[in-house]
Amino acid sequence: MKEGIHPNYRDVVFVDLSNGFQFVTRSTVQTKETIEIDGKTLPLVKLETTSESHPFYTGTQKSVDNLGGRVEKFRNKFAHLKK
Repeated sequence: MKEGIHPNYRDVVFVDLSNGFQFVTRSTVQTKETIEIDGKTLPLVKLETTSESHPFYTGTQKSVDNLGGRVEKFRNKFAHLKK
C-alpha cells in the first residue's frame, strides 16, 4: 500500500443526539470533537438519528394504510379503472 494517500482509518464514537445512544466503530470521518471512553480519547461524531431512534427501526413508524382510511377511499374511487 502506498504511504500518504489513504485517509486515517481509526476508531470513532458516534452519538445519537436524540437519546444519547453511543457506539464505537471504525471510520475515516474527520471531526474536531473528542470523547473519552474506556480510558481512550476517541474522535466524536454527533448524529441526528440512528437505528436506535429512527421510527423504521424502532417499530413506531406509521403505516400509510392506517391513516384514516384514505388509501381505501382512493382504491374505491379508482377501482373502475383497474383492468
